Amino acid sequence: TTRKFHSRVTRFLGQGCPSQFFMTWISPASSFGSRELLGIESLFRAHPKGCLVIVSRTMDSRRGRKILKPMTDLGFKVLAATPDLPQLLRRTPAEAWFDELRKGNKDPGEIPLAQNLSNLIRLAVLYRYGGVYLDTDFIILKDMSSLRNCIGAQSVDLVSGNWSRLNNAVMVFDRHHLLLYKFMQEFALTFDGNKWGHNGPYLVSRVVERVKSRTGYGGRFSVMSPVAFYPVGWTHIGGLFKSPENRGDARWVEAKIAQLSGDTYGVHLWNKQSRGLRIEEGSVVARLISDNCVICRSIYSS
Repeated sequence: TTRKFHSRVTRFLGQGCPSQFFMTWISPASSFGSRELLGIESLFRAHPKGCLVIVSRTMDSRRGRKILKPMTDLGFKVLAATPDLPQLLRRTPAEAWFDELRKGNKDPGEIPLAQNLSNLIRLAVLYRYGGVYLDTDFIILKDMSSLRNCIGAQSVDLVSGNWSRLNNAVMVFDRHHLLLYKFMQEFALTFDGNKWGHNGPYLVSRVVERVKSRTGYGGRFSVMSPVAFYPVGWTHIGGLFKSPENRGDARWVEAKIAQLSGDTYGVHLWNKQSRGLRIEEGSVVARLISDNCVICRSIYSS
């Protein structure tokens, strides 16, 4: 099936997609749970005619299709496709790096290689097809189709007001965008399989820091403030899963929901930190999901 990746994706995206989205999934299909599905529901709630490609070997299977069937049965356009990495990386700055890796000449490092390949695949699919890349742990709150060529800041320096860290959990770019080319170049040149985040969030931060002052780059992309996609930092995400226990808590939940209905396109749930948390009734996350889901099954068991 890998050989057919490009033709499957182009055929799928050729059926009239006002907006196209990409996700990657490197875990077994069995761990693609109701929380991930609710995230996909929120994406289609905001973009009912959109097309979603899940780049994944495990989801491109009978089991994967069964998991996604509730969505496809409703007519939503979602395709899970096994990537063909040599084809995907052909004529990109990461092609030679991948060849060396396959020949055993590159040290993949301690961090699972799949995680770093996911960092590269998201850049390559956007470079080849253009559109929106999203991690699976987002709740989408509103239509993103007006966004072009942007990346989100996850934190801001409180003194200067400038961004201090970008993240690659959401990226919106036209195909063949120069910044994506630069990201892949940096990936190949500075790859380190032993440092968490080095080839992902830190990579996009390094490159944008370098190019932002260069003439000609300024107008080619924009950096969205944290409120757009990372309105709650990973250290505080736990609070969004808790039931309000008193009137003060309840007021805080209402205030948070009101705040997020402003300039926030999506809420990143920082799955690495929040995976083990139960979604409690009446919590901010429960409210966001129930307001933005389509089938709305198993909200509290996720």
